[in-house]
Amino acid sequence: MQYTILGLVLMILMLLYFKVADRFNIIDKPNQRSSHTEITLRGGGIIFWFSALLYFFQHIESNYFFFAGITLVSLVSFWDDIQSLSNKIRISIHFLAITLIFLDLNLFTLMPIWGAVISYVLAIGLVNAYNFMDGINGITGLYTLAVLGSLLYVNAKIQLFTDGSFIKYGMIASLVFLFFNYRKKAKCFAGDVGSIAIAFWIIYLVLKLILSTNSVIWLLFLAVYGVDAVCTILHRLYLKQNIFEAHRLHLYQILSNEYKIQHRLVSLYYALAQIVVSILVVSLYQKISDYILFAIIIVPLLLVYSLKFYLINKSNLKLQV
Repeated sequence: MQYTILGLVLMILMLLYFKVADRFNIIDKPNQRSSHTEITLRGGGIIFWFSALLYFFQHIESNYFFFAGITLVSLVSFWDDIQSLSNKIRISIHFLAITLIFLDLNLFTLMPIWGAVISYVLAIGLVNAYNFMDGINGITGLYTLAVLGSLLYVNAKIQLFTDGSFIKYGMIASLVFLFFNYRKKAKCFAGDVGSIAIAFWIIYLVLKLILSTNSVIWLLFLAVYGVDAVCTILHRLYLKQNIFEAHRLHLYQILSNEYKIQHRLVSLYYALAQIVVSILVVSLYQKISDYILFAIIIVPLLLVYSLKFYLINKSNLKLQV
């Protein structure tokens, strides 16, 4: 009953946001690098912040660092959705927000300086990678369900590392968002406010799990996105492109934009791929070494990603700068 009420409240908040977005013209206009062709409301991903707010009201005593952090990244991302901000401002806010959850997790006392530096790079990198991958209908919502579902299973069956409701609030927000986004003609897009906020939420959970188990293997719960994002950045650097500008070089973009595979189907492929990866991680955890498990997961994903270059060459696609 609690989660049914939560879903209804989030649905009402989403509908109210639509009125605000329509009133103030908060829209996404397609351009030559977009994966969509029609004007659509932007910022529907604010539903993740609303869900975090509702959870915060019930757990103020133990949730203020996380909520302060997700509020910071949501605010700057929403501002960026409306009026573009410089990368320096955005990254600075991300750094501050990540610092807050590091303090919450006592990471600075649990790790040496070099470990904290690596954690900053990974956390900020993964948050932005999640944002880079938000480009077609359904991909953020479905992938988020795959990741949070995996974390929920681990929390219940392998290692209790957080309040189960904390994970479920994110999942319900994803379901509500998907109701409006997982369509041939989406009612709204997540915008930076959505992809950045839920990425921040997920990174916080993954960090908690890593610290609870003393194993980094749980980073593989983000392996599909990670391989695509990192390899695409390397590809763009090779092409001497500005990695902060819009493009159409992710594998999912080649599949959906150039090969015209239905966006919702490509999004489903990504979510299912991550579910398979997560099942392997859970099944093999503590049965083989972390290094071998990383290799078992990453190498096949790299091979799948390499198909992108075959597809590009096969159709003689012109890479947009």
